[in-house]
Amino acid sequence: MIEHIDTSLIDWSRAQFALTAMYHWLFVPLTLGLGVIQAIMETIYYRTGNEAWKKTAQFWMKLFGINFAIGVATGLILEFEFGTNWSNYSWFVGDIFGAPLAIEGILAFFMEATFIAVMFFGWDKVSKRFHLASTWLTIIGATLSALWILIANAWMQYPAGMHFNPDTVRNEMFDFWAVALSPVAINKFFHTVLSGWIVGALFVLGISCWYLLKNRNTTFALSSIKVSAIFGLAASILVLWTGDGSAYQVAQKQPMKLAAMEGLYQGGNGVGLVGIGILNPEKTSYLDNRNAFIFDIEFPKLLSFLAERDMDAYVPGIVNLIEGGYTTNKGTVALSAKEKIEKGKAAIKALADYRKAVKDKDTAAAQQYRATLEENFPYFGYGYIKDPAELIPHVGLTFYSFRVMVILGCFFILLFIVTLIWDKKGKIADTRWLQYASLWSIPLGYVAGQAGWIVAEVGRQPWAIQDILPTSASVSKLNPSSVQATFYLFLILFTILLIAEIGIMVKAIKKGPETTDH
Repeated sequence: MIEHIDTSLIDWSRAQFALTAMYHWLFVPLTLGLGVIQAIMETIYYRTGNEAWKKTAQFWMKLFGINFAIGVATGLILEFEFGTNWSNYSWFVGDIFGAPLAIEGILAFFMEATFIAVMFFGWDKVSKRFHLASTWLTIIGATLSALWILIANAWMQYPAGMHFNPDTVRNEMFDFWAVALSPVAINKFFHTVLSGWIVGALFVLGISCWYLLKNRNTTFALSSIKVSAIFGLAASILVLWTGDGSAYQVAQKQPMKLAAMEGLYQGGNGVGLVGIGILNPEKTSYLDNRNAFIFDIEFPKLLSFLAERDMDAYVPGIVNLIEGGYTTNKGTVALSAKEKIEKGKAAIKALADYRKAVKDKDTAAAQQYRATLEENFPYFGYGYIKDPAELIPHVGLTFYSFRVMVILGCFFILLFIVTLIWDKKGKIADTRWLQYASLWSIPLGYVAGQAGWIVAEVGRQPWAIQDILPTSASVSKLNPSSVQATFYLFLILFTILLIAEIGIMVKAIKKGPETTDH
């Protein structure tokens, strides 16, 4: 049933899911970051009793609420698409993938829904302590919601804690904690949430600087700038740490993604890290001998260190991963792509033979076929790959997206440091270039986040689940025209929602924080 799937159906299904995910990620990071900032401001109000901090927290809380409402709408559609567009995927791994999504809905989302009402409408109706607790519990719920979603995504990158049941043709979880606490999941959670904190900090910093540019609400703006700059700098520094952990996990679990991130075709020992570079557009195949770069600046041996914690370690390139035959740092000889494909085909055939033997009640044959299946199952997904070139993700998109993310991350650190220095000197209110730089940095936070997700998701293609199930084998059997129609429908709907959110936010920002208690 999978071999005859129209490639246009796969492309349109991927495009629709990417569209929904990218729109959704416009709202999530601001929810995560702005939620913590407003909670910090309310904590300051609770400790000092200063009404100015209460008004400051209430203003940012209003913007948080606008963003939160739109984010929920896009998130719900995203989860439904697993069933509508990716039914083969949902059947094959639903027993595992569905667990974190269910926990997210039952625990985290209900937690948000319970306390968010108190947070918005409980001012002066409940005690200051209970209201503060509700604010923190709301953002903790939002963060836990992100945790379970990211655990599900990390499992797709590194499927752990599972075994395949040939009788049901489904993967089943046997170790919940191996799924929830895998190194990929933990690192992805912290890296993603911290990137959201940076977006929140940039948002507060930029909007506050807009008030300084307009010469209004100066006290409110300066106090918000200080909180956001300290918070943003702390998050940015921690992102460096989690980013290093991400690179290490990618090197260990998804070496092809790492090779694409670096435009590395021929690996070796003591491989350098490309700081900036321009890929050669004439190199369209891993088989040609053209230089991968027109221009590049490389940091010697740094990639080997990031990948293996050893300056002289071996790092395979795209060609090495396809051809195999090299000795890994674990002392094993890597299989070639063709060998993995043959093992994958053997696993698929063994599954069919096993099910036939069970139907015929041939116990001995069934046991033999099951043993063959289990031996080759780690390469099950390769059986659907027709050409080794399919195993190479889009190098250009992955390479440039990674550098956009890293360069912007370094810029954010510099921006927050300069802001804090100027704040300490009392110069922010009079420094127009810094105010404009902060204001125009708001969209850059979103660009960095989107670039990170492009690296994560495009870089693992062609896999829906690494090595187990390719995207081409995950799609529902639909008419491509129906997916195309809903793609444009969602594009229009999400764009309207985004324009509406921006319009409502701009109106609230122009109105500014309340000056009297209501």
